[in-house]
Amino acid sequence: MRNPHTVEPPSLEDRLKAEATRLGFSLSGIAPATEADGFARFQAWLDQGYAGEMDYLHRHSEQRRHPSSILQSVRSVLMLGMEYGAGFGIRDSGFRNEHKESVAFTDSALHSLNPESRIPNPVGQVASYAQGPDYHRFVWDRINSLAAWLEAEVPGCRAKAVADTAPLLERDFARRAGLGWVGKNTMLINPRRGSFFFLAAVLTDRDLKPDPTFATTHCGTCTACLDACPTDAFAQPFVLDASKCISYLTIELRGEMPVELRPKVGDWLYGCDVCQDVCPWNRKPSPGPVAFPHNPEMESLDPVELLGLDADAFRVRFKPTSLWRNRRAGLLRNAAIVLGNIGDKRALPALEKALTDPDAAIRDAATWAIERIHERIGGRKM
Repeated sequence: MRNPHTVEPPSLEDRLKAEATRLGFSLSGIAPATEADGFARFQAWLDQGYAGEMDYLHRHSEQRRHPSSILQSVRSVLMLGMEYGAGFGIRDSGFRNEHKESVAFTDSALHSLNPESRIPNPVGQVASYAQGPDYHRFVWDRINSLAAWLEAEVPGCRAKAVADTAPLLERDFARRAGLGWVGKNTMLINPRRGSFFFLAAVLTDRDLKPDPTFATTHCGTCTACLDACPTDAFAQPFVLDASKCISYLTIELRGEMPVELRPKVGDWLYGCDVCQDVCPWNRKPSPGPVAFPHNPEMESLDPVELLGLDADAFRVRFKPTSLWRNRRAGLLRNAAIVLGNIGDKRALPALEKALTDPDAAIRDAATWAIERIHERIGGRKM
């Protein structure tokens, strides 16, 4: 007969989640490894052309149907969320063309210009997730440790850790693992933690007890994210046209940016947080540890200074960060577009120098920015 005072040892699932917490994941849940229930929607999204030039999504689309494409013997998917923090950086979510007092360049970038006209703070926003080290390596190191822990804990078990680059419909499995719901801005939202977190997964061939699926949505009639998007990138609620998204335009898109979308990029240098910043579920997330390191110097960058970086200087400064993904050509193209949107004539020397850059996209963006600034000067908007 079982002693009622006997304390049951923690289950494998509880110990696995405790180890995940120790490694910095504030969210964890288990889903069965079945076909992704959002696969048909994903295919329809691709067919609509909403992926833009992200051809790899088309090439590997079928692999996203079932997690067995990653681990053939998979039985369970442990979904994880690591927060990267909200409330960092310039969080006003608005472009400040009409408020010149908030538009500025660093003293170092303007050392040869009129010192009486300098404004102390740099501009050029960086998305919150990129305000630290390259998240891929940071998260991979921890999920690989978690997979190794599971294999050591259960001899003969197979585990595969994945994040971001694997063909897994992560939000589908995160919802099924109880981590939250997919909001109208297509981000996974947790009712306690908001949406500022990375998703990752550990796939295993062991049958783990699944968590209850998050079966409801809590966006209600709110359309804050849809209304605030500067580029009107949402074709409808829950459907993002990535080809119009500022994150896509400033990171994924190579070469020249569509002229009609450049003014709407505003002062975003890398990525965008607007649809998360305005989400009511991100206003007061429950307090808790944020494992991902935050570098205040990455909150915003000086676009004039960026235009002065050669290949070696760019490598030294940004290779340890997520901005390395954009390469020098992409980031300097963005810097020129931001300067054109800001419209400050003090940026003209840097932009004119960029006209001689070897990269065509940088030259094109600099030409556009110079023309835009001269239009503002001619229209007396400066």
